[in-house]
Amino acid sequence: MEQEYAIVLTTTATEQQAREMARSVVTQKLAACVQINAIESIYQWEEELREEPEWRLTIKTGAAKCAELERHIKAHHAYDTPEIIHLTIAGGSAEYLRWIDDCTP
Repeated sequence: MEQEYAIVLTTTATEQQAREMARSVVTQKLAACVQINAIESIYQWEEELREEPEWRLTIKTGAAKCAELERHIKAHHAYDTPEIIHLTIAGGSAEYLRWIDDCTP
């Protein structure tokens, strides 16, 4: 069976939290790569409209790592209810996908 791949998205309140999370998932071999972007979020929380800066982590991994990655994020995240969204990668360059395999054995 062919390996499947995923992008997992999460956000943090600060750049430092984003960098710490990115380093931890890569060093634990739960992800091959994490991209960090500054974003602005508008959302409902506890019946209040909020507008705050956040940092989005775009995490590239094998689909088989998603459950372990989700547990890791929950265990190390500052938010009570962190965003954790898994997106299936429908395709990509064979070389890049092999690199993900090599980084996430």
